[in-house]
Amino acid sequence: MEIVLHEYALPLTHPFTISRGTVTVQESMIVELRQDGMSGYGEATANSYYDASMANMRVRFNAMEPLLERHTFRDTDSFWQLCAEHLADTPFVLAALDCAAHDLWGRLENAPVHRLWGLDAAAAVPSSFTIGIDAVEVMIAKLGEMPGWPVYKIKLGTERDVEIITALCEYTAAPFRVDANCGWQPDEAAALSNEMARLGVEFIEQPLPTKSREAQKLLFTESALPLIADESCAAESDVLRCVDHFHGINIKLCKCGGLTPARRMIATAREHGLKVMVGCMTESSV
Repeated sequence: MEIVLHEYALPLTHPFTISRGTVTVQESMIVELRQDGMSGYGEATANSYYDASMANMRVRFNAMEPLLERHTFRDTDSFWQLCAEHLADTPFVLAALDCAAHDLWGRLENAPVHRLWGLDAAAAVPSSFTIGIDAVEVMIAKLGEMPGWPVYKIKLGTERDVEIITALCEYTAAPFRVDANCGWQPDEAAALSNEMARLGVEFIEQPLPTKSREAQKLLFTESALPLIADESCAAESDVLRCVDHFHGINIKLCKCGGLTPARRMIATAREHGLKVMVGCMTESSV
């Protein structure tokens, strides 16, 4: 097997702002796994919140290269286990390699991965389009640039969250989901959930900081809307910690280490009555 790295700096159409900062250019590392004349691709994006810098990821990818060059790909499970033994503390790199391995598997089998898993693409759930924090008029303009989506996710965590959703509701009949990215305070969250419910919002993603465990548990009982864990559910070990604190989890491949652990997380979540959504980390179309 051969491993090749491709590094990109991808300018965003608009600055993407959430409650803890703004990104204008997304750095991305795409890993290519080659075997038997086929290539599989996976991606890891730089993210300071999760301590995933391009420099650190490059070092870890390069350290894996000699091992992978001696490896012959046979199946995704054993490949993930091999990589996880060396990358358990670097889930972004692990995820890129795991996704590349799944892509390679599909190409070697001449079939899409969902079909190899026995899934029906027609049964896929709707995707949402995310709109970052900005001036209200800019957020309205972004809605106009991307019409026709079945649902929109709106980033919040400002002092004008109710104003934002109230204004956006005038410009689309599509439902909203909101994501505070840990930006709400415990003493305001329940009241804000009532306002969001009044405005027809479907659910609230990560309202409180990850360390606010007791406040999150209380909000679980008081919230007028379902609560979905994002930052509070990074890895497989976090799923059970979300029970009785959240109504569901947001799985992101870079956070958890790829498709292999993501499928286990889905199974665990469903066993314990948690809803499941799948998010992204501003990756490219790869």
